[in-house]
Amino acid sequence: MLQMGNIVLNPRVWIPPTLASMITGPVATVIFKMENIHTASGMGTCGLVGPIGVFTAMGGGSSMWLGILLVCFVLPAALTFIFGEILRKIGWIKPGDLKLDL
Repeated sequence: MLQMGNIVLNPRVWIPPTLASMITGPVATVIFKMENIHTASGMGTCGLVGPIGVFTAMGGGSSMWLGILLVCFVLPAALTFIFGEILRKIGWIKPGDLKLDL
């Protein structure tokens, strides 16, 4: 919600995180077989509600913890950064496009 004004000014800033989620969603379900409870699904890492819901639904295990670490934190950050750099190189995103006015 903090970035909504910037998204309206340049909707292209939404491309990197959207592409990252298009990749991590199938990775979570197909590779890690991650599940979630209905009240936490769709929450992502907001207050750790999503990962806590995964833990509640799956009950632990090394595959679950690796899935949470990779799918909720590492892959989204890395992929968003990579896609963001590509869009900066082609000029779709410019420095300051994500600046928050306080």
